Amino acid sequence: MECRDVPAETLYDVLHDIEYRKKWDSNVIETFDIARLTVNADVGYYSWRCPKPLKNRDVITLRSWLPMGTDYIIMNYSVKHPKYPPRKDLVRAVSIQTGYLIQSTGPKSCVITYLAQVDPKGSLPKWVVNKSSQFLAPKAMKKMYKACVKYPEWKQKHQPHFKPWLHPEQSPLPSLALSELSVQHADSLENIDESSVAESREERLGGAGGEGSDDDTSLT
Repeated sequence: MECRDVPAETLYDVLHDIEYRKKWDSNVIETFDIARLTVNADVGYYSWRCPKPLKNRDVITLRSWLPMGTDYIIMNYSVKHPKYPPRKDLVRAVSIQTGYLIQSTGPKSCVITYLAQVDPKGSLPKWVVNKSSQFLAPKAMKKMYKACVKYPEWKQKHQPHFKPWLHPEQSPLPSLALSELSVQHADSLENIDESSVAESREERLGGAGGEGSDDDTSLT
């Protein structure tokens, strides 16, 4: 996606800023950082709403990031954390490899490439796959772009100098040894068969979980 009027460094900040994500990501149920491994790697939790009536999902991921001149990369994959086992009310999904590549195309423009290789741990109906690829993913990217445009103004009112992804000395997270984590393999988790689940009337009308709305009032 081409992002006009959005510098690469702003998009990089938006993808890192967990407090701001709670404002613009209407699919998020809960998200928080757990611990840091190095100055450019941490472990975090993210749960999100799936199209009704499917069960909602969550992941625990090890994330790393790297500025490369005027370009940036953020990558993550699923891990097991002893204090955050799968929950009964959510399906534990697996991020095999997910990330963003942000490439600057000028002082106020950039291009973002989004990679998502995820095992949702279950047999999903075709309407979910089609809706995710044709509708939800492009709409999420559009919402991300709108969030980037409004981020500088929002950040000025919310700890403008607090950016631990740029200044690791600011991080309040406890340290965690890599040896305490292990890779989360998909075959060790329960598969949920939802292939016969029909799309709800609410979803068909585009109103579930805020996905059908482009209201940006929460970004102020």
